[in-house]
Amino acid sequence: MDSSENAYAALQKEIFDQYERMNEDDTFKFRCHPGVTCFNKCCTDVNIFLTPYDIIRLKNRLGIDSDEFLTRYTIMPMDNNQHYPVVMMRLQDDEAKTCYFVEPGKGCTVYEDRPWPCRMFPIGKASPKMEEAKPFYFEMHEDICEGWKEEQVLSVRGWMEDQEVNDYDEMGELFKEVTLHDFYGDGGKLTPQQMEMFHMVCYNMDKFRLFVFETSFLNRFEIDEERIESIKKDDVELLKFGYDWLKFALYHEPTLKIREEAKPK
Repeated sequence: MDSSENAYAALQKEIFDQYERMNEDDTFKFRCHPGVTCFNKCCTDVNIFLTPYDIIRLKNRLGIDSDEFLTRYTIMPMDNNQHYPVVMMRLQDDEAKTCYFVEPGKGCTVYEDRPWPCRMFPIGKASPKMEEAKPFYFEMHEDICEGWKEEQVLSVRGWMEDQEVNDYDEMGELFKEVTLHDFYGDGGKLTPQQMEMFHMVCYNMDKFRLFVFETSFLNRFEIDEERIESIKKDDVELLKFGYDWLKFALYHEPTLKIREEAKPK
């Protein structure tokens, strides 16, 4: 196990062993607004891992393509032992290491399309252990945050609804089907070429769309016309299709069907 996996395992153990479990009906006190002294400080010097759905929402909000978004606003940390490519938010090169999307006095300029971790805070969500049927929630008390001193009472369910987390959670579960696949637990490892494919499908929607529509791809697989039209126009539908493609190409699941004339003789 490498250092990053050790750190992640230690964090998971701390959450399961020390944090009080919350369900959707539990309540907490919290409010974030420009009047708190810490306003925007949580948007500095922070590690934000971006999901494919985060990237779709952000690049469409900014009106730029995937290549430009990835180049300008992200970094891709690499480790020889990591299972698949990950993408992190790039921070500005200032002393505070501020998020590119925060403006002094205004706050988040992409608030309606902010990433999943920004929506969830100050509530965390832990995936279940083998013996636990459902995930649970917990409070994340950061020393820098003054929002906990506010008197507004919220339920976990109410917070999730107010922050519009549901779409992100639904797409996140589909992403987990790819990233937490048994292939890795059984010792599987992606080749450099497969890592590139994974990165394109999950993070570079515009490049993946060209791969689907401007190569012989559609001549090799049986895909109904309705789905072809949907992935031509809709990034989210294209991403869902991409997950099926990765399961087929990397993990050999029967999620796509090869045309008879394209099968090797």
